[in-house]
Amino acid sequence: MRRGAGSQAALFFLLPALALIAVFYVAPLLLSIYIGFTPLRDWNLRRLGEFTTYNYERLFHMMLHDPDFGKVVKTTVVFTAATLAVNVLGGLLLALALYFMDEWLSLPYRVIWLLPRMTPIAVYSLLWYYFFLPGPQGTLNAILMRLGVIDRPYAWGTDPRLLPYSAWAILVIVNGLVGVSFGMIVFYSALRSIPREQVIAARIDGASTVQLARYVLVPQIRWHLVYVTVWQLLSLLTTFAHIFLLVEWGTLDRYWGSNWALYVFNTAFLTGDQGLAAAAATILVAIGALLGLIALRVMRFREMMQEPRGEL
Repeated sequence: MRRGAGSQAALFFLLPALALIAVFYVAPLLLSIYIGFTPLRDWNLRRLGEFTTYNYERLFHMMLHDPDFGKVVKTTVVFTAATLAVNVLGGLLLALALYFMDEWLSLPYRVIWLLPRMTPIAVYSLLWYYFFLPGPQGTLNAILMRLGVIDRPYAWGTDPRLLPYSAWAILVIVNGLVGVSFGMIVFYSALRSIPREQVIAARIDGASTVQLARYVLVPQIRWHLVYVTVWQLLSLLTTFAHIFLLVEWGTLDRYWGSNWALYVFNTAFLTGDQGLAAAAATILVAIGALLGLIALRVMRFREMMQEPRGEL
């Protein structure tokens, strides 16, 4: 097949996916960028014809001088970094532990770890609401008081004496248990695809379990590590569903428990300042794109894309 004909065939099969990306990703992004430069408020579409940079000026002013907005920025950084580590490293450790189990024994554990992801968002958030509920009726308070660890109940996500670390811990726990299952499934399936002969040969050579994981198994799933890391990074930057419910129900402090994505949602739909929300969303997209490229660079994605040396 001629080179041009092959390119045309590839483009033909890619067109449906490219059309979906253009309609559902590129077009909304361009619209957000445009709205960010307008004073749109309360869905007054007549203001879309006006141009202003005031939204970005307000954002940078709030970053420098608004303590509440500063809390949101700090929470976003801590939440994204800590939960990303839990999702990737926790998923990898779980996958390795399950890999060294018999298939029939590992199956129940895989199902159990998938339960948070399979549970509806409202139900899953409600379980954590009752777990961290202030007062003696809260599950965590009841357990700790019965064990004698505390002598009175705490408001774990809103008590000023525990903030911001208690709110951050709740965010990481709640979202980490959902995200860690994704990494576990991807890594486990990748590990199971490695030929068993390599594992047997390493065992015959005297490799321990740690050496086998470090020098034989993990190096062969680099593609999957890159994929899960970048995917989870971009996902965490834009996630807010569980956080929104816990904040609205009073489980988390409104600022120490909110990330940038939730700030965008609240600004657009609760305060009605769509222009400011669009500007904040545009900055978030730019940050996500930059961090994604940095992650690919750090994890040496370009080297993995190079053609292998030598004859095939």
